[in-house]
This record gives sequence, C-alpha cells and structure tokens, in this order.
Amino acid sequence: MSLNQLLYFVHRNQENQSAEVTFILLGFSEYPKLQIPLVLLFLTIYSVTVLGNLGMILIIRMNPKLHTPMYYFLRHLSFVDLCYSTVVTPKLLENLLVEDRTISFTGCLLQFFFVCIFVVTETFLLAVMAYDRFVAVCNPLLYTVVMSPKLCSLLVGASYSWGTVCSLTLTYFLSELPFRGNNVINNFVCEHVAIVAVSCSDPYLNQEIILASVTFNEVSSLVIILTSYVCIFITVLKMPSTRGRHKAFSTCACHLTAITIFHGTILFLYCFPNSRSSWLMVKVASVFYTVVIPMLNPLIYSLRNKDVKETARKLVNTKLLCQQCKTP
Repeated sequence: MSLNQLLYFVHRNQENQSAEVTFILLGFSEYPKLQIPLVLLFLTIYSVTVLGNLGMILIIRMNPKLHTPMYYFLRHLSFVDLCYSTVVTPKLLENLLVEDRTISFTGCLLQFFFVCIFVVTETFLLAVMAYDRFVAVCNPLLYTVVMSPKLCSLLVGASYSWGTVCSLTLTYFLSELPFRGNNVINNFVCEHVAIVAVSCSDPYLNQEIILASVTFNEVSSLVIILTSYVCIFITVLKMPSTRGRHKAFSTCACHLTAITIFHGTILFLYCFPNSRSSWLMVKVASVFYTVVIPMLNPLIYSLRNKDVKETARKLVNTKLLCQQCKTP
C-alpha cells in the first residue's frame, strides 16, 4: 500500500464519521504550574537534539576518516533521531503554550505514521550496527570486503523499507476504526494504544496487531544484537593483548549504551502490561523514546569518540577563526 492510498483511506474514513472527528492531546495539562518549566525543558532538549544530530551528520560528511560503514550507519541513525523528534516535539511545545490542544483525525494518524516509521527503522539500524561491530571485531581482515558499500546501502534501505511497511499496516488498521466527535487522548503524542483506547469499537484486533508487530521487531532485532555481542565477547576474551581487549570493548560501549536505553524503554512501554497501569508512566516513557533518546544518541557517540571530537574541535576553531577574520 502506498502513502497516497493510505491518505485516501484516512480521508474516506474521516468523511464517513457522523461528525467531524478531532483528537485532543491531553499531554501534561493536569500540571498547569509545570507548563512553562516543561516548555523550557523540552525546548532545550529539542535544540540540543537538532544541533547534536545535524552536527553529527555534518562531521561525518566532512572527515574522510569517518567514511566507514560504522559512521555511515551512525549518520543514518542521527537522521532518524532528528526526524522523529521533529515529528513530535514541536506539537508538544505548541500544546504546552496554547489552550487549544486539538489535532485533526488526519493529522493524528500522520503523526503516528511517521513516528512509527522512524522508531522501527531505528530498531533495525541498531541491529545492523551490532552486526557491523561483530564483523569488525571477529573478522577484521575481511571487514572492508564483507561490509561493502553495496551491503551497507542494502541494510539501511531494508531498515527504512520495513519501517514503512510496519507503519503503513498499523496506520491502515487504525484508520478503519470508528470515532465520534472530540476524542481525548491521554498523551502528548498520537500513540497507538491511546488512539485505540478512544475508539468506538472493540480494540482487540488492533491491540493484537501492535503486540505482534512490537514483539516481532523486538525479538528479531534483539536476536541479531545478542548473537553479535556474544560472538564479540567470546572473541575479545581470546585476545592475548589487554590493550586489544580494551579497544574492542571501548568500540562497542557506545553502541551497547544506546541499545540498552532504546530497547529498555520500548520493552517497558509495549511488552509489559503492568507498565500501562499508570498513564503518567506511559507519558514519561513516551517522552523518553521520542524526545530524550534522540538527544542522547549523538552525545553518547561523540563524547567517547576521538575522531568525532577532533573533527568537532576543528570545525569550531575554523568558525571562530573566520569570525575573527571578519572582525575589523
């Protein structure tokens, strides 16, 4: 199903509703005294996210030493983080600043559609990066042969494609649900379970579909990640040099940190029923994976990487030098 077909179904279903359907994103409106502090907090996080991810993309493109498979995947990870943060955070900031927190039926489904694409894509990009580390540590002599530009492009393309397929499927089934009038979503983002909760029909089918989708994506990606890191761990332990072991573990530390934060949040939010007993916990978890994690990833990878820090330092020094040259 193409995006145009999806939009057709969304518009068709909206027209078939007995009244114009809108959603009200409740967000954090139950905490009126926290609205301004939250605006400042999320605006700061979003600014760091944009600067960090755009900076990472620019740095990788500028430095020829970073034109390797690992940084190719990292560049796409930064792009995905930037995209799904941009889909969510501006609307979150708007809802904190204005009293009208409504979003149209089409707008809500489109927000879910794009968030779903980028979250699923990131899930498999992290798995691809684990495989890349496996090849680098376990087969270093064959690394450039195995991780060819063609294979790297294929793996990234497959991640985006599967993300799109999952998103189209889930959004289509959401668009088939009946809604009436104004629907209050107890979240700041059009998240799947919150949308299904305000539907007029039995949510069983949609709940089973999202559970199956999340379970498949989590299990398949985690199997790749765990298998890769078990092999890496065994290989590292066999290394005779302490320095070699330290370098190998250091190379993988950033990626393991990003994996733990991202998958821990997703598992908490979707795979443990008890986590949904409190909508506040759902909101906090949603903030974490849609707003905070996109900010953390560039920080995690840049703070522990000498090449990235060196390129960033040169970029800042060049900018300062240019400003001094322009000053009369």
